[in-house]
Amino acid sequence: MSILKKIRKKRTKKPLALLGWREWISLPDLDVDKISAKVDTGAHTSSLYATHIKVFERDGNEFAKFRVTYGKPGKRKFSTTQAPLVGFRKIKSSTGETEERPVIKTSVCIMGQCWKSEITLTSRQSMQFPMLLGRACLKKRFIVDPSRANLSAEQEISL
Repeated sequence: MSILKKIRKKRTKKPLALLGWREWISLPDLDVDKISAKVDTGAHTSSLYATHIKVFERDGNEFAKFRVTYGKPGKRKFSTTQAPLVGFRKIKSSTGETEERPVIKTSVCIMGQCWKSEITLTSRQSMQFPMLLGRACLKKRFIVDPSRANLSAEQEISL
């Protein structure tokens, strides 16, 4: 293969998958098989509804232990899990209040793609969706169509 063909091949970008404004995703490192997430391009960082958050140290590394609520309304599941703690981050909420949140790094899977992403842990009790997918998680992977929803479920059906 010529050098020119190799350069052109490297420049060829894979088309980005299409997401709706809400999607079902999985967090396999946290044993969460299906959680409803609102795709929020206005938020930089993704956030997960977590309660009973405790930070602890093991073998010189910090971890967060917490409880996750997921599943369809009326069939909610609860899971106590843990993940490596990246640190803490000050996040400004949609109401304008600043909150310091623990940040974990874990696998996120949607539409056959899996990758590691940073996610903040917070109480989203008053929110409709237990997870927000921020733009840092979506960057260079997806295009968002705000007029559509649950495209990941449609893909599962068509497989």
